[in-house]
Amino acid sequence: MSTQEPLPPTPCASPEAGSDGSPARLALRRVRIDTYHENVAYLHRDCEVYRAEGFKALSKVEVHANGHSILATLNVVDDETIVGCGQLGLSKAAFDQIGVEDGHMATVSQAEPPESIGALHRKLAGERLELNDFRAIVTDITEHHYSKIELTAFVVATNRDELDREEVYYLTEAMIEAGRKLDWHEQPVVDKHCIGGIPGNRTSMLVVPIVAAHGMLCPKTSSRAITSPAGTADTMEVLANVELPIEQLHDIVRRHRGCLAWGGTANLSPADDVLISVERPLSLDSPGQMVASILSKKIAAGSSHLVLDIPIGPTAKVRSMPEAQRLRRLFEYVAKRMKLSLDVVITDGRQPVGFGIGPMLEARDVMRVLENDPLAPNDLRQKALRLAGRLIESSPDVRGGDGFGIARDILDSGRAIAKMNDIIQAQGSKFFDYNHPELGALSFEIRAPQAGVVSGIDNLQLARIARFAGAPKVQNAGVDLLCKLGDEVQAGAVLYRVHASFPADLEFARQACQRSTGYSIGRAEDVPHLFVEF
Repeated sequence: MSTQEPLPPTPCASPEAGSDGSPARLALRRVRIDTYHENVAYLHRDCEVYRAEGFKALSKVEVHANGHSILATLNVVDDETIVGCGQLGLSKAAFDQIGVEDGHMATVSQAEPPESIGALHRKLAGERLELNDFRAIVTDITEHHYSKIELTAFVVATNRDELDREEVYYLTEAMIEAGRKLDWHEQPVVDKHCIGGIPGNRTSMLVVPIVAAHGMLCPKTSSRAITSPAGTADTMEVLANVELPIEQLHDIVRRHRGCLAWGGTANLSPADDVLISVERPLSLDSPGQMVASILSKKIAAGSSHLVLDIPIGPTAKVRSMPEAQRLRRLFEYVAKRMKLSLDVVITDGRQPVGFGIGPMLEARDVMRVLENDPLAPNDLRQKALRLAGRLIESSPDVRGGDGFGIARDILDSGRAIAKMNDIIQAQGSKFFDYNHPELGALSFEIRAPQAGVVSGIDNLQLARIARFAGAPKVQNAGVDLLCKLGDEVQAGAVLYRVHASFPADLEFARQACQRSTGYSIGRAEDVPHLFVEF
């Protein structure tokens, strides 16, 4: 891709027309707007092509250049600094797909409806779809044939109980087929995943080095945060590069038995990334879509054994044991159909895990656990050991019940931190002093309004406060917890500290805390009941 400066807008002159009556050609211009997995095209309102073709804003258009074509949603502009009359602007996602340089000549025409639109309409009418229907829909989603409106219609039509378990299997299968599938040519290939919703839950960054040090293959490809204060990839990026070419990722896994990388470069279940861009702003996370999303990514990554963490708590995604059991059964049904060995574990989701919320704070907690630091959060250590133990027990050489002890010995002996350092070096290390992390210089403290016991911590509100403070985009922003559930506090005691790097972020976080601190102070008997299955 060219690194030249973008072309300046051209005056509103007539586009270049073909001498044989072929469609008028426009000069492509990279419009530096991140539309997040949506192809967007831009035409000036006074452009003759816009008027002649009868285009309308938000209509679907097809762009042709250099033997390639893409579909995009049309936006109409009046500002020539964005795009001139002789130009066709393309968003970042669209420009990367079409693969030409600024200024290359292109044509634009009305687009035909996606081939799967009939299947989408049937689903909107409440009909049950077959495997080929989902294949057609997922193919069109992957190839960006759907507008955001059509994507939203599909997400809403498959929300909650609108997919039966067979349809969830069909959707999972179709999502796997639409992307790359890795084959490591050995068994077992292990992975661990959490359904999310619990801040600070960075157990993957502990499980991977422990399991890899045991000799098991654990190629961990993770997503970035969308609505949370940090994903595994965001936190690992404090320590090392996570955007790795697929060839380098293969080499690291072969040499070190594990990695902690961003999955976006691997093209694993690409439709999932597009669907997430619609689901998260709508706060939709239906069981069927969750199962298809998680299992398609894991199977595409070549995993044969998966430990799945389902936290339960008053402010977790899953809030009761019956709900967790229903979700477990759906995961197990689809995993069995896909020949994936699945171990579902119910864990404590009543509060954040560890002390830090935000990339740098969570990286600090992870490194303290790996270094067996006295300041390491014990809940993060214990949870990671138990999850790693369950994965280790998938080895045919390990007896059931022995995994926890093996994982603890690997961590206590220093083999886990040695393996983590190998992976960090291989991925491209970054300087990070976990003993003295350079947290955001702007901060304020939230104090207990009265004496008592910490009887409730709102995961959603604490995550929201950390996001307002700047996390995950600002790595050193977030929330540092000083008190956890069950702790006795005096009036005025510091419950947590908020860090930010910019005054506006600090003020946004402060206003969020004024609406709700996320902490409840009460009696010991007010602490919610614990559900775990370790």
